[in-house]
Amino acid sequence: MSATPDAPKTGGFRFRDLGKMFGGAQGTGRQVGILGALVVIIIFFQVVTGGLTLQPVNLINLVNQNAYVLILAIGMVMVIIAGHIDLSVGSVAAFVGIVVATAMVSWHFPPGLAVVLGLLVGVVIGAWQGFWVAYVGVPAFIVTLAGMLIFRGANQFFGNSNTVTTPDSFNQLGQGSIPDFGADFGFSNGTLILGLLAIVGIVVSELRQRRTQTLMGAEKAPIWVSIVKLVVLVFVAGGATYLFATGRPGTSYPVSGIILGVLVLIYSFITRNTTFGRHIYAVGGNWHAAELSGVKIKHINFFVMMNMSVLASVAGMVGVARAGASGPGDGTGWELDAIAAVFIGGAAVAGGIGTIVGSIIGGLVIAVLNNGLQLEGVSHDRVQIIKGLVLLIAVGIDVYSKRSGRPSLIGMFTRNRRAASDGDGPPNATLDRPSIAPTGESAEASSRSQSTTPNA
Repeated sequence: MSATPDAPKTGGFRFRDLGKMFGGAQGTGRQVGILGALVVIIIFFQVVTGGLTLQPVNLINLVNQNAYVLILAIGMVMVIIAGHIDLSVGSVAAFVGIVVATAMVSWHFPPGLAVVLGLLVGVVIGAWQGFWVAYVGVPAFIVTLAGMLIFRGANQFFGNSNTVTTPDSFNQLGQGSIPDFGADFGFSNGTLILGLLAIVGIVVSELRQRRTQTLMGAEKAPIWVSIVKLVVLVFVAGGATYLFATGRPGTSYPVSGIILGVLVLIYSFITRNTTFGRHIYAVGGNWHAAELSGVKIKHINFFVMMNMSVLASVAGMVGVARAGASGPGDGTGWELDAIAAVFIGGAAVAGGIGTIVGSIIGGLVIAVLNNGLQLEGVSHDRVQIIKGLVLLIAVGIDVYSKRSGRPSLIGMFTRNRRAASDGDGPPNATLDRPSIAPTGESAEASSRSQSTTPNA
């Protein structure tokens, strides 16, 4: 057993501190790299498209067109962290969409009641799949593969393979934007207020996080990390606010983007600041150790599967609202986009590692890549090839760097953490779990980090 390391330094430059900048205690250097890649992609397409990428109208379309993928990515990262996969989300979204559309058109449900019905359908489907995974023990891959077939067929059976048009009041979920009000200053006042609230929230959140870490005696990143983080986030939030607020009259920040933002805040809090969220990481990191530590494995597995179907129902309703109709082809391939977003955003294939913010960044990489290639007139087949290569390279670099033990960008970011734990267990164990849980959290996280072995 290794000696307890000395108290960490709070000043100076350390590469591993960069990993905490945008991913919290579960952040890794890879997420910083993906964020940098996103910035490079945006700048590249801004140049080659002659400035079209950051035009307000294009940004609004970008959010509306990709909100469903990002919503799915929120649930998918929790499923993957827990060590599972969900192939059914596209079919579940399509089935919920046709049920909600039929409820409004044929059963004369008001939009609000139809949305509640859609969420309840998602809960029932999620409970069904969660039961098979958590309590029967059928692998999630098989359960959700069956669900993909079942609910795709249910969509076509329930809707008779017809397209059902939805009312305009419901379509505001996917097509609407923040309503404007007040004096005309050439900006959307509603978007300006939203942006100001976002900036205040960013600053307050960072200050509260550092204060909490001080009170708990936990390791804090150096002050320069917080300053750089705040400068970058405030700059991005302010720039995005300006761009969305200067769109053509009648447009501003989309409603679907607000739904996405609320979900990101809620689930980021759950995964980073609650015992339940840390248990999800524990199950994915080493479920044997988690179970011995008292974690209720079945409850965790049941929740992540049910939660995924609920978020799939939200994504399905947003997608139907954007299209203005529900049909038999809805949701096709959505699960692949969500899974790609999670892995590009830094989640580990074996589970135990990943963040909500990282998955959103991964989804934005895909979204900007799609959008930029379309603006350049690249054909759909080539777009698919490029997306596949991006996913393969992103995951391949991570897996290769872990297995080879050779110097790499990711290894550079996590070098200090590995050096502190080289005395306990095989090196690959620490490579596979560089930051499953916050430093100093629970004993179960520490034992999990030391006992995990790489999958075959």
